[in-house]
Amino acid sequence: MRVRLFDIAHARSGDKGDTSNIGLIARRPEFYPLLCEQVTAERVKAHFAELCHGPVERYELPNLEALNFLLHKALGGGGTVSLRSDAQGKTYSTALLRMEVELPEHLAHLVNPA
Repeated sequence: MRVRLFDIAHARSGDKGDTSNIGLIARRPEFYPLLCEQVTAERVKAHFAELCHGPVERYELPNLEALNFLLHKALGGGGTVSLRSDAQGKTYSTALLRMEVELPEHLAHLVNPA
């Protein structure tokens, strides 16, 4: 069963210079291993291919059941010099939540689709 990350996680994003920082937090503990398995730095890089021109780093935060992504060279130079409408990357979290993942059938009953 394919679901959007929105259905199994929530996210926050911001910036530090020209780097976008996205936190992805599992809505339930059962979803965290799925996030670790399927939401790789490579997939996030591909998802933001037109915006992110540098590497993507991923950090696991198991105590928070979360992942943190750093998207380098993703903000057109950063807040004070960028001509982008979202120079601080505040909408990047919403964009990431549009990514789809495969949800195993045994977890389907835990999802409340929007």
